[in-house]
Amino acid sequence: MNEALKSTNFKFPGQTGFYSGKVRDVYFLGDKLIMIATDRISAFDVILPQPIPYKGAILNTIASDFLKATRDIVPNWLESNPDPNVSVGKKCEPFKIEMVIRGYLAGHAWREYRDGKRDLCGVPLPDGLKENDPLPEPIITPTTKADEGHDMDISRDEILKQGIVSEKDYVQLEEKTRALFEFGSNKARGQGLILVDTKYEFGKFNDQIFLIDEVHTPDSSRYFYRDGYEERQANGDKQKQLSKEFVRQWLIQNGFQGQEGQKVPEMTPEVVKSISDRYIELFEKVTGRPFERPDNRDIEKRIQENVLKALK
Repeated sequence: MNEALKSTNFKFPGQTGFYSGKVRDVYFLGDKLIMIATDRISAFDVILPQPIPYKGAILNTIASDFLKATRDIVPNWLESNPDPNVSVGKKCEPFKIEMVIRGYLAGHAWREYRDGKRDLCGVPLPDGLKENDPLPEPIITPTTKADEGHDMDISRDEILKQGIVSEKDYVQLEEKTRALFEFGSNKARGQGLILVDTKYEFGKFNDQIFLIDEVHTPDSSRYFYRDGYEERQANGDKQKQLSKEFVRQWLIQNGFQGQEGQKVPEMTPEVVKSISDRYIELFEKVTGRPFERPDNRDIEKRIQENVLKALK
């Protein structure tokens, strides 16, 4: 198994700041940023001990493809990809909310519905729906962006009342979210998939709204396989998913859900390889093309050389 990128510690010319998130290391250079997708993997708000070879390159490439393909819907922060794990672009001022959009009753929305809620972020839901049923129409269920702890559901009315986003900007965020979801759904359909739900993050650069962060990756989106969906729904079977859910399920089966006192199960080389193989499968299914493995013999050196070349 080739080397994986767990963390970085570069000092680039003109660097003005650094931030390390759950899976990405971000270097600031004035009004630009260099986002490095590491091979770290997180679940239940915990970074797992072993990185997953190729995961960073896979997610970075999928996100970059979708950012380039949706520029006619909304401008975005991305300017270049000097390396499979790297994106360079504009440093935008992010809105303090995430725009979650759902076409199906799955995941968190289903759990809320199952527990009796018929109003999700101010959006009324009809009675009689089953888990993974299509919703009458896609609904937007925003969340706050927490600096620490968990993101929280919030309604459109609360966002405007608290002044988190102006009404003028929020109307645009909703329009862009619906247009991006329609694009993603059509793309998924062409690949034999269903885009179930996803999230978008937006920011401003020179007072213009930009799409930021990753888009339509299996880490930020939930996909079902279209083939057999209706039959599985009719029989009450679980849907075949294309998302990071398989990692969460492996952890649950091994007694870990991120709760106090629980230990992350051992990630043997076999487990790490199986997760890496699954990410490669995700890439090929979402993009419709084979994944070309980058040379990972010395990832940090490769990234540094490619970024320095781009900065010149």
